[in-house]
Amino acid sequence: MDTLFTPENILETVLPADSEDALLIGRLWFEGDPNPGPRLVRVCSDSIYDLSELAPTCSELMKLKDVAKQVRKFGKENSLGETQSILLDTLNGNSQRFISPVDLQNIKACGVTFAKSMLERVIEERAGGDPQKAVDIRISLSETIGQDIGQIKPGSEAAEQLKAALQEKGYWSQYLEVGIGPDAEVFTKAPVLSSVGLGSEIGIHPGSTWNNPEPEAIVIVNGDGEIVGATLGNDVNLRDFEGRSALLLGKAKDNNASAAIGPFIRLFDDKFTLIDLEQEDIHLSVKGEDGFELNDFSSMSEISRSPSELVSQTINRNHQYPDGIALYMGTMFAPTKDRGDAGSGFTHKLGDQVMISSSRLGALVNKVTHSDKAAKWEFGIFELFSNLTDRGLLTRKG
Repeated sequence: MDTLFTPENILETVLPADSEDALLIGRLWFEGDPNPGPRLVRVCSDSIYDLSELAPTCSELMKLKDVAKQVRKFGKENSLGETQSILLDTLNGNSQRFISPVDLQNIKACGVTFAKSMLERVIEERAGGDPQKAVDIRISLSETIGQDIGQIKPGSEAAEQLKAALQEKGYWSQYLEVGIGPDAEVFTKAPVLSSVGLGSEIGIHPGSTWNNPEPEAIVIVNGDGEIVGATLGNDVNLRDFEGRSALLLGKAKDNNASAAIGPFIRLFDDKFTLIDLEQEDIHLSVKGEDGFELNDFSSMSEISRSPSELVSQTINRNHQYPDGIALYMGTMFAPTKDRGDAGSGFTHKLGDQVMISSSRLGALVNKVTHSDKAAKWEFGIFELFSNLTDRGLLTRKG
């Protein structure tokens, strides 16, 4: 992967600004003998340390009581290499590299949790997936609403009044229903073990001509429904597919290499809490091989439903996830900056470098390709358990 990263700037770019205080959990594809495969690791600024003896999988680690305390107590015994060197290997596409930090967690996602992106979903629906029609619809819809929809609490009386007004003018939409109605949109983003990590290519369906990155915070939730950490994600989105029909959500969202997660999970502790995450700014940078650049940011403080509420609507008595979840929080980004002709809006081009970053979570960097050209997903659940068995890590303790 061609990047602008050097040994001099790689640590300060990819790791959190306060990396010395950050408790970071990653997964390394380790090429050492006799059993190459994924290793659960603690990532520090100087070196990475094997956590396999503490827990065989990330999912199991997150189930530990006071997991942050236990990771600190476990210490730094078995170094697997220098962080700087392995980060460079990762971004250069070497075989020994960091991979997605989650494993057996279900990969779920919330949609329409920011007012700006909610309106863009309505626009792409009414445009039928045609970016040329979106400009006029965007203007008309903004004039019709005539207020800061982001100030309306979902499910409130004010939300019901706005719903009635929009229905009367013919502007009600299924996206507004989940955006300001009582029930959040939560969907399955990708199968277990299919997400890609730092430095991997991300996949756009080759049939899509209108698409965009979706930079998001992701909360890591254990099987008991406890939010134990956070990371960054790219919920790669096909605006034309979903705009043609919401029933194409699966095809718009779940393609090979379309769920990027990383670079690492930051565990919540006294240095970084859920409250801190709720105030974090998420930055997006897109740099194309054609010279195009897009830079923007959004704040988690503008989310319409809190992470805790979104988790409670996902894990509850009606639906359990014993291996935990990685839950994308949604995004306010739906880029409209023209990349070509006026009114054509934004869409990806092959080779785009996408960086999603925040000061407390680091940076997730990927390059865009078509999903049929991205690395084929071949390491599934059976392969993982075979690997863990060969390494003697599945013997039940106690």
